[in-house]
Amino acid sequence: MGDTKQTQKTSWFKGVKAEFKKIVWPDQKSLTKQTIAVVSTSVALALIIKILDMIMTMGIDILVTL
Repeated sequence: MGDTKQTQKTSWFKGVKAEFKKIVWPDQKSLTKQTIAVVSTSVALALIIKILDMIMTMGIDILVTL
């Protein structure tokens, strides 16, 4: 009974190892470009959200003071 669990664990780890070998890692140039794209997109979205928040806050303040 214990042998079956051990065999299952061993085959699972062998499967994981086989799948891990199939991974194609990006080269440094591609990784750098993708990282720059993600960071710049995140900053741009953060700025857009901040600007919209400021506009909405000013609009609410104007409505409250009426």
